[in-house]
Amino acid sequence: MERTGPTVRFSGFLATCTAAVLAAGALVATAPAASAADVDVARNGGFEAGLDGWSCSAGSGAVVSTPVHGGTKALKGTPAGNDNARCSQAVTVKPNSSYTLSAWVQGSPVYLGATGTGTTDVSTWTQSTGAWKQLTTSFTTGPSTTSVSVYTHGWYGTPAHYVDDLTLVGPGGDPVVLPGVPAGLRTTAVTSSSVALSWNAVSGATGYNVYRGGTKVATATGPSATVTGLAASTAYSFQVTAANEAGESAKSAAVTATTTAGGGGGGGQLPARALVGYLHSSFANGSGYTRMADVPASWDVINLAFGEPTSVTSGDIRFSLCPVAECPNVESEADFKAAIKAKQAAGKKVLISIGGQNGQVQLASTAARDAFVTSVSKIIDTYGLDGLDIDFEGHSLSLNTGDTDFRAPTTPVIVNLISAVKTLKAKYGSDFVLTMAPETFFVQLGYQFYGSGPWGGQDPRAGAYLPVIHALRDDLTLLHVQDYNSGPIMGLDNQYHSMGGADFHIAMTDMLLAGFPVAGNTSRVFPGLRPDQVAIGLPASTQAGNGHTSPAEVNKALNCLIKKTDCGSYQTHGTWSDLRGLMTWSINWDRFNNWEFSRNFDSYFGS
Repeated sequence: MERTGPTVRFSGFLATCTAAVLAAGALVATAPAASAADVDVARNGGFEAGLDGWSCSAGSGAVVSTPVHGGTKALKGTPAGNDNARCSQAVTVKPNSSYTLSAWVQGSPVYLGATGTGTTDVSTWTQSTGAWKQLTTSFTTGPSTTSVSVYTHGWYGTPAHYVDDLTLVGPGGDPVVLPGVPAGLRTTAVTSSSVALSWNAVSGATGYNVYRGGTKVATATGPSATVTGLAASTAYSFQVTAANEAGESAKSAAVTATTTAGGGGGGGQLPARALVGYLHSSFANGSGYTRMADVPASWDVINLAFGEPTSVTSGDIRFSLCPVAECPNVESEADFKAAIKAKQAAGKKVLISIGGQNGQVQLASTAARDAFVTSVSKIIDTYGLDGLDIDFEGHSLSLNTGDTDFRAPTTPVIVNLISAVKTLKAKYGSDFVLTMAPETFFVQLGYQFYGSGPWGGQDPRAGAYLPVIHALRDDLTLLHVQDYNSGPIMGLDNQYHSMGGADFHIAMTDMLLAGFPVAGNTSRVFPGLRPDQVAIGLPASTQAGNGHTSPAEVNKALNCLIKKTDCGSYQTHGTWSDLRGLMTWSINWDRFNNWEFSRNFDSYFGS
């Protein structure tokens, strides 16, 4: 959130991969004729069945209908950042046998290869910016090799490439047997919004599917999974199947689990549709000062902007009303407190928002953590507030090198923030309202990049809010990501979306509700939040921030997410009828803009 007018603040990565200087294009050979006993053992090499049988890194692969070499479909690989758009498939083969790998490609460059051959792994590549070209290589399997991985990829920083009609010709492998039905399905942990399951491993299975009430809700590579996004105090029935190349087993015996009553995420304290706004209480800008008593009844949550630290690393947060010299119409502190009580009597929530554009907060030590708890408690008690909004921006949160798992963070500024908020929650109890307002760079960008990455060189702030959100999800009342002042972000459709229209809000919000693999790692999936925990963050006017969205486009986004209409090209992964509402920067800017934002909210939801 910004004190002043709009400024583009989306950060690029500190380093990008530099493509190697490629020599002249690889030789392109014609595939030798197969013997009568040879067959094509690759599965879905023409991609007519989509990506069935294929695994693509970081969601970089997609099936397209043009251009194609044969049939009606082809693979499109799109490298991005430190990802070269690698797509691979495990293929069953026979030991001590010769195989020829071939594919038609278009792009510059495109690689084709095989690993796990048991002898010498092979690869070849070509530059093909125009017509389709055929790549071919061959290998002989080792004496105990029964499976190889065939792959294709592009190169870092290059445009998209295309692959079609991939074949692996040689002796057919032994038929894969359908795996047995998993046994021993049981619950291992239950919270208000999730159920952890485990079961006995099945021989020959390469993966498992988890069903809730007959609907597939999760996949796993091993014999355990956690189903999230559940309602509190609700009974659910689960089953699991085993899968491999031959298909999927029958469902296991069902197990029933009932979620707990929950730790007071606070959703029940708000109306079914909530309007959240930031009130410039401690400073003035071009929008003018708005007194607490003058905030219209439309606003359900009022975030006081801002509590700021005495220094970046002190953890000592201070808040005071805007000085009279800066805000001539500022109310007295007594009137301010009385107005807060009046709002609360009317069912509204008033929170202290910590951070903002200028309030960098780094809880790098336990002393800073403890100072944060003490000072924030003092602000809450002094003004009789309902809770806390975390609006850490800039360099407040970043991940240390080697901190790669959002589920078990080790970076002090992350660990100490989580601990501090849990302490505040425990102190004030279930009525404590907790909200967060991160930027897209710190959340949705985590679908592609997390921290400095496995090889270093990335911006360590990428996705840095994810461990905080995840650790506090059962205490979280609302997450309202700032869908503004952002660069293009890749959605779950593996397409980039840009701010300013309904499409951006649809794609960004759907990611929060559906969940996503962090940095493309399917074994580290950020679980989706409940719809009642999510609001869409937007600027109230063109002056408030880059990415202003017109009321008509806001309504389209709401229609798509809540009703699954007006979705445009992006298809959501659910109908999120319980979406909580909208957040805006800011109440002051909305007043400056003749209350256009809040009036549209009231009109849409019939307030």
